[in-house]
Amino acid sequence: MSAAQDPFYIVKDEIQDSVDKLQTAFRRWEQLFPSSGERIHLTKELLAGCESIEWQVDELGRAIGVAERDPARFSIDEVELAKRKRWTDSTRSQMETLRKSVQTGMNKSSVQANIGLNGMRRELLRLPDDHHGAIPNRVMTSNNDDFLTSETDRQVLLIKEQDHELDALSASVERLGGVGLTIHEELMGQERILEELDQDMDKTSNRLDFVQKKVALVMKKAGAKGQIMMIVFLLILFIVLVLLVFYT
Repeated sequence: MSAAQDPFYIVKDEIQDSVDKLQTAFRRWEQLFPSSGERIHLTKELLAGCESIEWQVDELGRAIGVAERDPARFSIDEVELAKRKRWTDSTRSQMETLRKSVQTGMNKSSVQANIGLNGMRRELLRLPDDHHGAIPNRVMTSNNDDFLTSETDRQVLLIKEQDHELDALSASVERLGGVGLTIHEELMGQERILEELDQDMDKTSNRLDFVQKKVALVMKKAGAKGQIMMIVFLLILFIVLVLLVFYT
């Protein structure tokens, strides 16, 4: 079976595509400000993506284990099995490293957010020293409100874009799950067919042995003269059959 037709490589390409997309999102995640809404949304997406890919790799690893128990039945040699196991181990390791990096960054963001909130509380508790400071404070508050409004709108747009990407990733995961189930069912079906073929071959072999023993017994009882008569009879029968084929 060629690589283009092998179910393993079909699933492998789908998983690798998801891994590449996840790594692109991770690089974007690293560039964002820790407390930004986009980074919070990407954090959830990255963790969900890592979990999904790890599950898919585990399913693929189980399929490899089935083939490893009887490589000849699935026409796979030891070199190909080792190559497939190396790929699954490498992909699983990449996902573990990425997930740990995201979780570490998420913990740091939580600490920084708590520090920022404490600082804001301290600033809000401060009162103006005199009447002249009231107007600048109102202007600053207005500017801050405008900034927060524009930033909120921008974050809403970014979240919508991320939702679309997450929907696409979810659809890809569903397709991979379907392909994985198809591979599992195909392997189980092939295993049943091979078992039935083995049973049929055993039955046929037993019947052939029985017929050979009977023929040997008849030939032994018939003796030399009987064997010659049987050969002559079979030859005449063959000639008659040939004539019937050509003249009817």
